[in-house]
Amino acid sequence: MSGFAPVGTGPIQVRRLRTHDEVVARLDELGVALPVDAEVDPGGPLAAPLAVGQAGTVANRWAVLPMEGWDATTDGRPTDLVRRRWHRFGESGAGLVWGGEAVAVVPGGRANPRQLCIGAQSEADLAGLRAEVEAGHRRTRGTTDGLVVGLQLTHSGRWARPEGRPAPRVAYRHPVLDDRVGVTDGDVVSDTELDDLIGAFVRAARVARQAGFDFVDVKQCHGYLGHELLSAVDRPGPYGGDLEGRMRFVRRIVEGIRAACPGLGVGTRLSAFDGVPYAPSADGVGAPVADAPVPYPYAFGGDGSGLGIDLAEVHELLDGLEAAGVDLLCVTAGSPYSNPHVQRPAYFPPSDGYLPPRDPLVDVATLAAVTARLSAAHPGLTVVGSGLTYLQEWLPNAAQALVREGWMSLAGIGRMVLSYPTLPADVLAGRPVVRPQLCRTFSDCTTAPRHGLVSGCYPLDEAYRIRPERVELLRIKRDAVRRPR
Repeated sequence: MSGFAPVGTGPIQVRRLRTHDEVVARLDELGVALPVDAEVDPGGPLAAPLAVGQAGTVANRWAVLPMEGWDATTDGRPTDLVRRRWHRFGESGAGLVWGGEAVAVVPGGRANPRQLCIGAQSEADLAGLRAEVEAGHRRTRGTTDGLVVGLQLTHSGRWARPEGRPAPRVAYRHPVLDDRVGVTDGDVVSDTELDDLIGAFVRAARVARQAGFDFVDVKQCHGYLGHELLSAVDRPGPYGGDLEGRMRFVRRIVEGIRAACPGLGVGTRLSAFDGVPYAPSADGVGAPVADAPVPYPYAFGGDGSGLGIDLAEVHELLDGLEAAGVDLLCVTAGSPYSNPHVQRPAYFPPSDGYLPPRDPLVDVATLAAVTARLSAAHPGLTVVGSGLTYLQEWLPNAAQALVREGWMSLAGIGRMVLSYPTLPADVLAGRPVVRPQLCRTFSDCTTAPRHGLVSGCYPLDEAYRIRPERVELLRIKRDAVRRPR
C-alpha cells in the first residue's frame, strides 16, 4: 500500500471546493478514493446507535477524540480552562467522548508541566470532569442516555517534558530522533521500569473506573512510549525484538486492567502506520530527513522503506489485543513530532512545522483507507476514525459516507471540537454548518502549547481570542514567518 510519497499536484485549500462535484473532481485528480456524500441525512447513519463492547451503547456515530492539554495545574489537576473544555466536549452531542485529553499515569510521563496526571486527588478531579461532560451533553441533547465517556492513559516516553525541559524515557536509541531531545544511553527505559509502569497503568484504570468512566484507552500512538515500543526491533530482552516482545508491554497492561477492573471497557488509540521523520526543505515544504537509515526499521506499520505501509504486524497486534480484552480502537498514524502531515492533515503548519508535502486530502484519504482495512479485518472491534478535520465544510458529508460504507464505526473529531464543539449536534439536528466556526487548520492550537502557552483555539474561540497569550502567539507566528528555513 502506498504511503508518504508525494503526488504530482500541489495543495489546494479544501475550503475552495464549494460543490460536491468539485470535491469529487479534486479527489479524482489526486487519484485517491474517499467517499463523500452529496447530502447529509440528520436521521441517517450518523444518528444510529451502536453497542461499543463493555463500555456501553452510544446514541450516535460521532466521537470526540483525545487531545493533549497544557493548562492543568503544575501538579496535574484540572483548572477552569480544563473544566470548560470538557463541558464543551459534552455539548458536542457526540455519543462517545474518547478520553477528552491525555492523562499521564506518572508525573515523569507528562508531555508538559501542565498536563493532567494521576495523583492523590484524581478520583474526585476526574469525576468532576466526567460530570462536566454529562452537564454539557444534557444541555445539548436533553439527556445523557447513550453517552459513553473514556479516559486516555499515557506515558510520553521520548517526548516527556514534565518540568518543561526534555526528560526523555525512550524504548531504544533512534538514529534521527535522539538528537532532537538530547537522548543518552541512560534515557533508555529499563525492563524494571516498564514492569512498574504496567502497574501504574492498571492503578490509573482503577481510578478511572471509580471516577465513573466507561472505558480507558491505553495509548499507543504519536511516538509516545506505548507506540515507540511497537518499533523496538533492536531492543534486547522481553520488551523488544520480535512482535511478541514488542507488544508485551501493552498486552500486560490490558490483561492487568481486565483482572483489576471487571466491566470496564478497554480501548487503544493506535498509530497504525508510521514513516521516516520529515523536516522543512529549503522552500519550507516537508521532506523526508536525509539522515534516516535505509532500510528504515523503526516505523510500526511501515514497509521498511520509511515511505510505505504494511499492515501485517498491525493485524497481528490487534488480534492479540482483542484476545486480551480490547474492544475499542481509535486509528491514527505517525507522530506530530516527526511527520504531522499524516495524522493532522493541514494547509497551514505550526510555527515549528513544514508546509504540506502534498495535498492534505491525500493524507485524509490514506488514513481513512487504512481505517477501512482494519475495520474489515477486525469486526469485533468498534473502530473510531480520525484525521477528518481538514475536510471542514465537507466533514459531515464524508463522515456519513465513511460510517455508512463501513470504513469506520464512528467518525472522530479533534481540533474541530475546539473551534466548533456543537458540530455533531448541529448535524444530528439537521441544522446547517456554521461556517465561521469551522476549524481551518491554522495550527495555532499546536503552535501555542509548543511555546508554553495554554492550549485552545485562539482564532475562533472568543474565550481564547481575548486572552493575553494571543498577543504572544501572534508575535511567535510573525517571528516564524521572518525566520529563514
